[in-house]
Amino acid sequence: MQFLLRQPDPRAQHRLQEAGTHPLLAQLFASRGVKEAQELELALPHLLPPALLKGAEQAARALADAIAKGERLLIVADYDCDGATACAVGLRGLRAMGAMVSYLVPNRFTTGYGLSPAVVDLALQQAGGKPDWIVTVDNGIASVEGVAHARAHGIRVLVTDHHLPVDTLPEAEIIVNPNQPGCGFPSKSIAGVGVMFYVLLALRSELRQRGVFDAAHQPRLDALLDLVALGTVADVVRLDANNRLLVSQGLKRLRARHMQPGVAALLQVAGREAARVNSADLGFALGPRINAAGRLADMTVGIECLTTDDPARALDLAQMLDTFNRERRSIEDGIKAEALAMLEGLDLGAAQGAGDEGTAAISLFAPHWHEGVIGIVAGRIKDREHRPTFVFAPAEDGTLRGSGRSIAGFHLRDALDLIAKREPGLVLRFGGHAMAAGCSLVPDGYARFRAALNRVAGEWLEPSQLQRRVEVDGPLPVQWLLPEMASLLGAQVWGQGFAAPLFSARVQIRQQRLIGERHLKAKVRLVDAEGVPGKDLFDLVAWGRTDFLPDEARIAYRLESNTWQGITQVQLVLEAIEG
Repeated sequence: MQFLLRQPDPRAQHRLQEAGTHPLLAQLFASRGVKEAQELELALPHLLPPALLKGAEQAARALADAIAKGERLLIVADYDCDGATACAVGLRGLRAMGAMVSYLVPNRFTTGYGLSPAVVDLALQQAGGKPDWIVTVDNGIASVEGVAHARAHGIRVLVTDHHLPVDTLPEAEIIVNPNQPGCGFPSKSIAGVGVMFYVLLALRSELRQRGVFDAAHQPRLDALLDLVALGTVADVVRLDANNRLLVSQGLKRLRARHMQPGVAALLQVAGREAARVNSADLGFALGPRINAAGRLADMTVGIECLTTDDPARALDLAQMLDTFNRERRSIEDGIKAEALAMLEGLDLGAAQGAGDEGTAAISLFAPHWHEGVIGIVAGRIKDREHRPTFVFAPAEDGTLRGSGRSIAGFHLRDALDLIAKREPGLVLRFGGHAMAAGCSLVPDGYARFRAALNRVAGEWLEPSQLQRRVEVDGPLPVQWLLPEMASLLGAQVWGQGFAAPLFSARVQIRQQRLIGERHLKAKVRLVDAEGVPGKDLFDLVAWGRTDFLPDEARIAYRLESNTWQGITQVQLVLEAIEG
């Protein structure tokens, strides 16, 4: 493990301080690419305008016409948290503007991802007859066959998505996707829920122009920002300035207890306090509970939780999601243990070509693994071994389904594209992003895929890129080791591409013990640059670690506050040890 020190732009740091930003925050923001104080403006008037998003205004006109004609809309969602929140935003927003709209969510195990012909067939069987429009959320940009099948049955299709397009775009009536060719929308990292929110903004503007609403009497779309924030953080998209604004506004509403009943219920079952909720709570407490429905059962449970206005029903559904999540964790732990055992026999050196025995990428498979959790396991293995990782499980149709996670410098979707071209007939379908992607293989294709992925990784990655590194923000002065500073940091929006602060320090371990047989707690003193330990003792907690620490170590830690018996103190949360 090697620590890399983030280097702030000194001129940007000075400008931020001059504008009134706290000195520590100015350092942290400047080292994450913020140049001007305007980038920290998180009020709604600073939101990028919908007119910049290609297709949004065209979609608004089509939807306004559909509402005026009383046409039936059917949302086809994805089965993850981004898809579920995008579906809930679409349902709530479209209904508020007078639309007749229902939804359909594919099943991970039977119909597969996206608007497939099989999903269109289900749409044709909807109560009341086929819909006039299908509106995809968080999917559809790769659904060439599904869109064609819908159009063949007289159904028009509006695609709203954020995934990277394939070589051939679907022949939908309208496509709204910041990553489609010709779209100049600056926030290419917006999540699927954000794209749907933008379509609603454009639709409301269109309806105002038509005289349906005026500024004083129109649906309050800001009431949906708790859902937008949840889906954005849970989908681990890069938190650029526009995404930070959306998440910040959602958190602001949550802390003021203005939220959907389902979100309030999820906070309750997760044991999180609304007044102190932060982006990490969305990503690690609420998001996994919603995702668990799509991984183990049916995402309908998650969508119903987010769309009901009945608090009692919302709580029942949230408790059901919590049960799913506990089951998911149990299944995941079993697969992870088996996967780690498989790794013991691998040479994790850096492969330098097709004939090298090293393993620059990891592929794992067992015929009894559960398809619903392989993505999570791939992420855990990737984090541990710092290698691009794919984990496979058998699908109900006999194919192999794989989910991958990657490291910096290795674009996973591009790697799948290259493998599909090099190994004709191996990859049936693929899609995703640079850091996360999925694919389906022919039933006997695992060994070929493993060799092909390792070959590409060996060609694209230098040995130095396979060394585990952690970016740190340097030491935190002792005078800032206060609960107030932990609260200030916790109030900011952190996430993918805008990482939460990670401070480094050399510490002396004075006491340590296990708590709950799964975690380590210690008392530590900070050691200064001359090697002199300070007088103050600080609590250090290492979640999920049972190995005792050396007497002295250089650590990377997060700063948090902890209240016990009415007394609030800071604690250092161990993230890594150098060496």
